[in-house]
Amino acid sequence: MAKRLSDLRPVYVIGIGWHRYQSLSDKPYVELGLKAIRDALSDASIEWSEVESSYVATARLGMAVGRPMLRHLGAHGRPLIHIENASASGSAAFRQACIEVGAGISDVVLAVGLDKPSAPVQRASAGVRGLADGAIVPFTSFALLTNEYARHNHIAPEDIALVAVKNHRNGATNVNAQRQQVRTLEEVLSGRPVSGTLTALQCTPVGEGAAAVIVASEDAIRRLGVDPSRVVRVAASAAASERGGSARADKELTQEVVAAVLDEANLSPTDLDIIELHDAFTIEELHYAEATGVCPEGQFIPRLKEGEFDIGGRCAISTSGGLIAFGHPIGPTGIGQVGELTLQLRGEAGVRQHKGAKVGLAHMVGVGAVCYGHILVRP
Repeated sequence: MAKRLSDLRPVYVIGIGWHRYQSLSDKPYVELGLKAIRDALSDASIEWSEVESSYVATARLGMAVGRPMLRHLGAHGRPLIHIENASASGSAAFRQACIEVGAGISDVVLAVGLDKPSAPVQRASAGVRGLADGAIVPFTSFALLTNEYARHNHIAPEDIALVAVKNHRNGATNVNAQRQQVRTLEEVLSGRPVSGTLTALQCTPVGEGAAAVIVASEDAIRRLGVDPSRVVRVAASAAASERGGSARADKELTQEVVAAVLDEANLSPTDLDIIELHDAFTIEELHYAEATGVCPEGQFIPRLKEGEFDIGGRCAISTSGGLIAFGHPIGPTGIGQVGELTLQLRGEAGVRQHKGAKVGLAHMVGVGAVCYGHILVRP
């Protein structure tokens, strides 16, 4: 029987760091990544020499980008692994770092994600053309999903834009967010049209940035003198991909992964205090939140209007601003989610703090399709 992360020794997040997510600049990617890593090392109060292995997540930078970056910290000859898994690249790197510590292979491991829009985002060619290749671009697909959801659940498509209002409000106080401005519903709806009722402020910006997380064992925490009051336990981790012969929608894949990670942590959806999820478009927050089980199908908008998913509500969703406001540089995104959960569970999120947060879920999907879920808890 396959083991789960919870079957291994305990794993903790001990350090987090970012380079702000932002529009394309002339800053080299090395500078982006080093800022995040150095901040994570400082946050953990450990030296680079203590890191035994590194996972580097990117989607748009090409091959072997980690060595030119990490050598500035000191070339200590330890394992370096590069991971590309579309939007879930950072989530995959974090999971592998946790497995390495949980399995006892290493005591201190770095997961860092970084990216720059140096090339257009595109899927690899399978070498076989489909009948509708290029006929429906992603934002058109999500615009159609928006209309379908609104019609089926008897709400106005414009109501779905309330997700963006909430997330822009949260992102406005996140110093690492690409978008840091409160937006009214009127501003969101009157923004640049993208497709159907979707406007630019209902879609994620894809820019550049970096995020880093350091995970460690209990032995390392004691040996290195890490403050135990600031560590956060990784209680569970799950991943899945579509099955051969049945290309499942991301929502069904999310249901499977979230159910698995909650079962591993011996929790139910009602135990979740905070959720960071893949909200590249407003409709995705509805689909994925309902897939987690935090509310019944079709009930997200009425409950959103009642404040259930606000900071201070029953379950705060996308306290960071989500992909819509925090941004989606791709490589760093999943790792940045873990960083936000860590801030919240430590009680260090400042004006964004969700009071009493004890359990958090990080969720990401990637084209292909793949899906990752992680549960973090306050010890």
